[in-house]
Amino acid sequence: MISKEEIFSIQNNDQFEEIALNVFRFQAENNLVYRSFIEFLNVNPNNIHSIEKIPFLPIRFFKSHEIISGNGKPEKIFTSSGTTGSQNSQHFVSDLSFYRESLKYSFQHFYGNFLDYTIFALLPSYLERQGSSLIDMVEFWLSESGSGGFYLYNHEELYKDLIQHEKSGKKAILIGVSFALLDFLEKFQLNLKNTIVMETGGMKGRKEEITREELHRILKKGFGLDEIHSEYGMTELLSQAYSKGNSRFETPNWVKVLIRDTEDPLSILNPDKTGGINVIDLANLNSCSFIATDDLGKMHPDHSFEILGRFDHSDVRGCNLMVSDV
Repeated sequence: MISKEEIFSIQNNDQFEEIALNVFRFQAENNLVYRSFIEFLNVNPNNIHSIEKIPFLPIRFFKSHEIISGNGKPEKIFTSSGTTGSQNSQHFVSDLSFYRESLKYSFQHFYGNFLDYTIFALLPSYLERQGSSLIDMVEFWLSESGSGGFYLYNHEELYKDLIQHEKSGKKAILIGVSFALLDFLEKFQLNLKNTIVMETGGMKGRKEEITREELHRILKKGFGLDEIHSEYGMTELLSQAYSKGNSRFETPNWVKVLIRDTEDPLSILNPDKTGGINVIDLANLNSCSFIATDDLGKMHPDHSFEILGRFDHSDVRGCNLMVSDV
């Protein structure tokens, strides 16, 4: 059995490939939905010897099936936001410690020690419903940081607290859903020096969809920053990717993104080609680690990737941002 320690101690591509193939064989045998999908494709798991040949489960299966590897009972069920009348995804998490470990090591990898930051959270649409993995993530950040809080719609209080915190000279992260950050900037302008602003995407029908480039232009001007950070995550994955600017996302060592051919979804494209985003998230050991998302993207030679839009047939989701020139 693959352990958390093995997954979160991956240091190089060879280690990743070996563990990913072991996870694939485990899930091909112990995940009933994934096993049926592989059988439907007439794929023999014993003939898969590279991650590029692994079949990726279409993400829509999380809307119609319980995706669980083994016989574990869910400790928590994360649900997607979706839109009115749409069917939401459900992620049955049988071992919540995988999510906690992923959050801890991922934050430390990209940003360092939690104790160095105050966390300000502006996530109203997520905070007002049950089952959000994003809210669970930020609650964990707050517990580890010991400083900060959620602000819902109280923009004036957030403005005052950000100004006061800036005077302290200490570091902070303001994480917010896109429409809420834009709403805040309609009332207040800042010139931040010690605070990272991180958008999670999401207009949720509250504002006209705009490109990520335009969103970042507005946010940089309104907060007085040179760069805007971004978080790429979803209900179906227990890990996140982060961008520290230029909308180039990077993953922690136990996550890998591959780009599939939109005309031949079992084929993987070379860097600088646009296609569908496949994600290997080894933290999903107890659900499915091999997900074909509905996002379009492009991989760069340095292994960073961009989100370029979504497939036309996809439901609108909370993380959606329309991007031009796809």
